[in-house]
Amino acid sequence: MPARIVFLGTPDFAVPSLRALAADTRFAVPLVVSQPDRPSGRGRRLQPPPIMVAAAELGIPVLQPATLRASEALATLAAAAADLFVVVAYGEILRRAILEMPRAGVLNVHPSLLPRYRGSSPIPAAILNGDAETGVSVIKLVRALDAGPILRQDVVKLSGNETAGVLSRQLAILAADSLPATVDGWLSGRITPRLQDDALASYTRELTRDDGRIDWAASALSIERLVRAMHPWPAAWTMLAGKRMILLESHISQKQPQLIPGTIIPLPDVPAVAAQDGLVYLERVKLEGRSEISGADWLRGAHLPPNARFDAP
Repeated sequence: MPARIVFLGTPDFAVPSLRALAADTRFAVPLVVSQPDRPSGRGRRLQPPPIMVAAAELGIPVLQPATLRASEALATLAAAAADLFVVVAYGEILRRAILEMPRAGVLNVHPSLLPRYRGSSPIPAAILNGDAETGVSVIKLVRALDAGPILRQDVVKLSGNETAGVLSRQLAILAADSLPATVDGWLSGRITPRLQDDALASYTRELTRDDGRIDWAASALSIERLVRAMHPWPAAWTMLAGKRMILLESHISQKQPQLIPGTIIPLPDVPAVAAQDGLVYLERVKLEGRSEISGADWLRGAHLPPNARFDAP
């Protein structure tokens, strides 16, 4: 008889893992739990989360409670009679009653090499810090943030060119490729988890739009990493004459600008901006409320005065 697995997840990152478990005949997925529909787009219309769309395609019922603390949600989870819960980017910390509900506990897929980058933003953190590698950890959830014992880890080498969006998709596929074997090994008792070393733990928090603001007095390298780490959300941005501009793609050089940080250098092929120790070239940009364009096209239409500078944060 297939093992019964309740899947908890919400964003695109969770979809490959759900599909992998649902396609494996060793498992049955009687229920998917997701966050409620949220407003999205310019019209702010309610949109279902990606995992709900995938569950509908697979013919799996979906529960979308405002919180799993509600008695109705707990009753629905209990009625699923699951052997195991699998959590992939669900979006709510689970209470003890849920952690103790399935006989084999609750497994969680986390996109970092734990104990590094516990918390909600591990993928941008790896890019911001210039890490040479990152990966995916599968842990047994306990009542402490991402601190449970590790069942499996898979490592990815970083090229130094990834955006957070690209890396997220890569790690989502990596997780899905190994998750069925990990779940089967756990349920059959073939996996002995290892404890995390809490002394090595580091933590991330949920990003806000302010995290994307560029400080042109920082190093060129740190700004380039910020651009990649904040893409696609919350995006790296700056202000010019009171208007917000998003920097979508950049490259850098270590040429000493001898200019005040933030000064725009109107080079013919691609404009550059002076940073603390080099130049940041504006490859692709987006003015608020407009479509993205090349930096060169933006410069041609900007009609900047000499020595124009982006606003200091």
